[in-house]
Amino acid sequence: MVFGTEWGFVMSSLYIIALVLLGLCFGSFVNALVWRLRKQDELSRQKKKKKLKKHDEYSILKGRSMCPSCRNPLVWYDLLPVISWVSLRGKCRYCNKKIEDSPLVEITVALLFVWSYLAWPVELSSPWLIILFLIWLMVITGFVALSVYDLKWMELPNKIVYFLIFVALIRLLIIIGVGQVVWPVISSAIWGVLIISGTFYALFQISGGRWIGGGDVKLGIVLGLMVGGPINAVLVIFIASVLGTLSALPMILTKNIGVNSRIPFGPFLMMATFVVFLYGGEIVDFYLRLVGLS
Repeated sequence: MVFGTEWGFVMSSLYIIALVLLGLCFGSFVNALVWRLRKQDELSRQKKKKKLKKHDEYSILKGRSMCPSCRNPLVWYDLLPVISWVSLRGKCRYCNKKIEDSPLVEITVALLFVWSYLAWPVELSSPWLIILFLIWLMVITGFVALSVYDLKWMELPNKIVYFLIFVALIRLLIIIGVGQVVWPVISSAIWGVLIISGTFYALFQISGGRWIGGGDVKLGIVLGLMVGGPINAVLVIFIASVLGTLSALPMILTKNIGVNSRIPFGPFLMMATFVVFLYGGEIVDFYLRLVGLS
């Protein structure tokens, strides 16, 4: 994002402040969303064994914010992103138990929002371009929620994945409608889905789910729709594999995990997608120059 004139710098600074605040709020939402989805999942598993009443307190839309330990409803000054956690020293005001939500999630979302704005390849000069940017922020929020959930419980909840597929399809339709380019955009999206999700589906079938989970196969649909094209799709898989290897290798060498231990791959896939979505063209151009093809 180019600042341009002094007035442009002032406006960009205001946008960044707004994105920080928005990111902190969405990060707080991610913490609540992950906890509620887990509770809903636990309840649904219990219902299969015996009849249980529906708990609206865990509803994403209806449930009130509460302490996970004492279930005491929280008031507005307990819900200020980062500030409340720091002022309470990471403990519940009512039961003094450790607050499970991490302010790092809120800070991460805010940083990713600002990073996306600074690295955005085009000026946000029209309502449709702004909408596309806001859709990307929604995708980032979903990525962080999935990453937190996957890191905690090694699962990718369908509710978030299906929502992101829907959002990615809406983005695709907007690009087609605004740009009036149909087949190249659709073809690019199909290639992205086939390579990422198709590769994971093949690995899932061959290994019987030992090498990769079914959630990664469905997540691959989102990633393919977002990055599009065979080159970007392969780049996502490559970068995610490198990040996963670099992360697992120190733990294997220190014997914290075994060679055959499972590690969540979803967060690395989403990190790779973030990089490729914003810098894919530059990475490919750099590689072509490096090998003398450009």
